[in-house]
This record gives sequence, structure tokens and C-alpha cells, in this order.
Amino acid sequence: MPERPATLRDVAAAARVHPATASRALNPETRILVSEDTARRVTEAAARLGYRPNPVARSLRTRRSHTVGVLIPDLNNPLFPPIVRGLEDKLAVAGYVALIGNTDADANRERTLFEQMRARHVDGFVLATATLHDRLLADAAEAEVPLVLMNRLAQDYSFPSVSVDNEQGARMAVTHLARLGHTRIAHVAGPQEASTGVSRLSGFRDGMATHGLEVDETLITYANRYTVEEGARCCRELLARQPDFTAVAAANDMLAIGCYAALDEYSLQCPDDISVIGFNDMPFIDRLRPPLTTVRFPHYQLGTEAAQLLLERINGGEGPVKILYLAPELIVRGSTAERPAPAEAGAGQEGGAGAPSPPVPLRPAPGGPAPAGRASSRRASSRRARGTSPG
Repeated sequence: MPERPATLRDVAAAARVHPATASRALNPETRILVSEDTARRVTEAAARLGYRPNPVARSLRTRRSHTVGVLIPDLNNPLFPPIVRGLEDKLAVAGYVALIGNTDADANRERTLFEQMRARHVDGFVLATATLHDRLLADAAEAEVPLVLMNRLAQDYSFPSVSVDNEQGARMAVTHLARLGHTRIAHVAGPQEASTGVSRLSGFRDGMATHGLEVDETLITYANRYTVEEGARCCRELLARQPDFTAVAAANDMLAIGCYAALDEYSLQCPDDISVIGFNDMPFIDRLRPPLTTVRFPHYQLGTEAAQLLLERINGGEGPVKILYLAPELIVRGSTAERPAPAEAGAGQEGGAGAPSPPVPLRPAPGGPAPAGRASSRRASSRRARGTSPG
């Protein structure tokens, strides 16, 4: 017959302590209540005996499952693994395990996963899926479920949240493009039911106004999801509408990658013809050709901060609701460059009335011939001016 598994009483006897003391020593949340020597003796005895706590018995005793539900909108997005890693690492220190659910940005799937996790008595939720006026948030608020929003905001509800300062990050992106001489800047906006999409669009508008640049509404397209496919669709739409823009600020890196694909379809070069800037600095984005200029924020820290906020709520924190913003950082790579020279339509008018003035370069231009690729850039610019699509 197999050996009987070790019990808490066996561990307590081996460590020469009361079972209640052994329980406190093995619980990360109460270990501080016993001396270091006692905690060491108990953990060594537990390891020697192969003791494994019974989570069911523990949850019945403490009325906690020590599990947390985490809902992610798209696990295919490389942004989320480092965020979830930070979340899990912080929860593990407190003895919690995360149950991860992928919603595919589908409200019905989100509701199903939420209810299934509630049925398993998770102690709280971290949502990276919340949308504006989300009915699920209303139900969670009514049920007083401990809940934290991650990379999302919901102004209608008083939930703790942690996110990057999206408006500031979008303003930084526009400032970078404006300093490169771009004046006709397009924006591929994120879904407007997500706080990130709304905030980054607002930051884009503010940034344009700060630099005295007109916001042409025909140069704003709206993605339905944060996917490469939506980025490509939106960029194609921009090229079909107004092919005279010289830069695109995308609401996230996945949309920016889609812009790369659309430009390639139109035989346009990034950044020689059109500069592209993203948002998030997700892993491996620097491996693109050209490497993507983007707005970075600390992904791992976002996860750890979300976990800390939830643990505070689970443990009965009654203070004011905390809304945390992480600072964005501009990461300049190869996908942005100075505005291309005007198309050759104005050739022969040099010095004539109404001739356009060339942009002032940010750095002295070296003497000698034009850089490689400029001729092809001009041909592409001429093709765009005629509105010609790829063959």
C-alpha cells in the first residue's frame, strides 16, 4: 500500500511545535508571526516529510482559495507575457496562483470566463479587458468583488487601476514626428471602447495642437481591435483617402506592424516615404526591418503593481482607490526619419513666387550626392500624388 501522505500534525511533531504554529510558519501571509528559527525548523520538516498543503481544507478554514482570476484580451499579443510574469511573481510571494483567461476581446467570452472563475471562488480579479461602460464592471461593483484594472481605466467605476500615462505617451510620439519636420501626420486609433484607444487619440490631438499642426479628420482611422490585420486595413484606408501624409502614429505596436504591411503593398518605403511610430515597445519589436520607433513603458512593473493593488483589496484595504500611472519613454529606432523632400512637381520653380520652402533639417546634411534610396522615394511620392495603387 502507498505510504500515507504527511499531514500538518506530522510536520508540527517533527519540528516540535504546535500545529497552529506550523500552519502559521507555512503560510506566507502569517510567517512573520513566528520566529525565524521556528519558521526554518517547520519548513525543513515539511520538506523532509514531503508535506503538501491541502488547498481545499485551507480554503474551507480561511474562506480563501488563494487564486486570482486574470482576464487578457489577446494572448497572441507579445505585450502581455511580461506583464503577466510580473503579476504572477508578485502574487506567488503572497501564496497566490493566477488563473489566466484569454477573451479574444469578445464580451460574451469575457462574461463566461468571469462567471466560471467566480464559481471556483477566486479571491479577486485583474482585468486587462475592461471596456468603457462595461456591464461586467457594474456587476462586479455591485457584488463588491475585489477587482483591479490593468492597462485599462473605467471612470464610471471606482476600481483601482494601473496603466501607462497614455496621453503623455501619444504626445511624445507626435512631438518626435513634428521635430523631424512632419506636418501631415496620420493616426491609426485604437478601439474607442477601450480606454487606451480613447486616451491615445486624445494625446495625439493634444500633441498636434501643441505644435500648431492641423488635425485632418480624414487622416484618422479607427481600428476595431489591436491586431496586425486591423493596422493593415486602417493604413490602406489612409492611403486610399489622402496619400499625402508623411508619417503615421499608430495606437499600438501591433497596428504599426500592420502599417508596415500596407506600405509594402503600395511599394512605399518606411521611413523614406512614410515614417511609422508605435506604442508599447512590445518584445522583439526592435527586430523588425526597420526597427520600430515606439513608446515604451515598464511591462513587468505594470504586472507587479496590479498584483499589489489587488492584494491590498483582498486583505481589506479600505483606503482611497489608487489610480497609478507609469511614465512613458520614447524609444527612437529606424522607422522614423526627417520628412521626405517635396515631390518634383515644383521643379523648375526654384526662386519663383509660391515655391515651397524645404524643411529645415535637424542636423547638418553632409555634402555630396543624395542618400541612397532617395530617387526611389521620389518615384514613390509621385505615385502617391497620382493616387496610384500597387499593381
